[in-house]
Amino acid sequence: MGSSRRSGRWPHDRPGRRSLLLGGAAVLGTGLSAAAALHAVPARAAVRPPIAGCDEWGARPPTLPVTVHAARPHKVIVHHTAGPNSEDGSRTHAYALARSIQDAHLARGWIDSGQHFTISRDGQVMEGRHRSLETLSGGAAMVESAHTTAQNTVAIGIENEGTYDTAQPPSELYASLVELCAAVCTRYGLRAYQIYGHRDFNDTDCPGDQLHARLPRLRADVAARIGGSPVAPAWPTLTAGVRGERVCSVQFLLRQHGSALSVTGTYDAATAQAVRSFQGTVRARVDGVAGQQTWNQLVAPLAAGGSGEAVRAVQSQLAAYGSDVWVDGAFGPATRSAVASFQAGASLPADGVVDARTWAALVA
Repeated sequence: MGSSRRSGRWPHDRPGRRSLLLGGAAVLGTGLSAAAALHAVPARAAVRPPIAGCDEWGARPPTLPVTVHAARPHKVIVHHTAGPNSEDGSRTHAYALARSIQDAHLARGWIDSGQHFTISRDGQVMEGRHRSLETLSGGAAMVESAHTTAQNTVAIGIENEGTYDTAQPPSELYASLVELCAAVCTRYGLRAYQIYGHRDFNDTDCPGDQLHARLPRLRADVAARIGGSPVAPAWPTLTAGVRGERVCSVQFLLRQHGSALSVTGTYDAATAQAVRSFQGTVRARVDGVAGQQTWNQLVAPLAAGGSGEAVRAVQSQLAAYGSDVWVDGAFGPATRSAVASFQAGASLPADGVVDARTWAALVA
């Protein structure tokens, strides 16, 4: 969830009217804003798991109305509950699990369950936060959540029952996770490489060493269902004393997030301090080093119509690669054309949208 989970916190029987089988063709929606314009992925047929809605498993009402954002998410983030590895495969147990998670999250002062969906160890899938199933079915909006700090307005969160520091997830749970991720990616036009673990963003052990190590296979299994590449972004590690365009990118991105740092291209003491400050804000590991968590938190998709310091970072990188673009912070047609040209040369989808893999290729 939104803070480190190094220890467990969580302590039926006919389908209700809100159980929904997510079948049929993907509903990708229209009118997506440029900043959220990820990718309409040509999807192969994918099995969609039945999902028990909040009223079916006996959820309490949220304490305040949930917030729905009229934009698609950028990614999927996988969690484990860090609770017992139960052998109870009944619907009664699965629904009690969903209620216990909601109770724990309400006790924290949250308005509802933090995650969008929950999977029991025997593979039963349940809606978490109210309206998550509704917005997934529509495919053009998402519910604001509380599962990963600084990602709750742009990421779908999936809780997996159990603790996977040393144990492997059961085959039934894993099969449902693949199907649910494929359904989410298909509905929202995401690619398989946009599936992450909680620890890729926050300083936490979640989703456990074993489940996190399974993510490359998860991406590959999802890609086998929806098409496209499963290869996740790979980020450089930048530390004190490093110089160059990658450092400029970090500095531009820190400025995008509110820092007054100067763009010098040198990873000096001021840059390390700005990184530490940012890491503390987003609950990444605070070490002053720009590594995976920091990059994942700094970057966001950019597309035509965007503006700001992050656009300058892209333009400065493109110029360093030889593109004839102005570093003016305005994502216009010339920038889009230069991005598409760079993507084609890097064997990426040449759509002119700077998603995580394009960011990673630019700063490699």
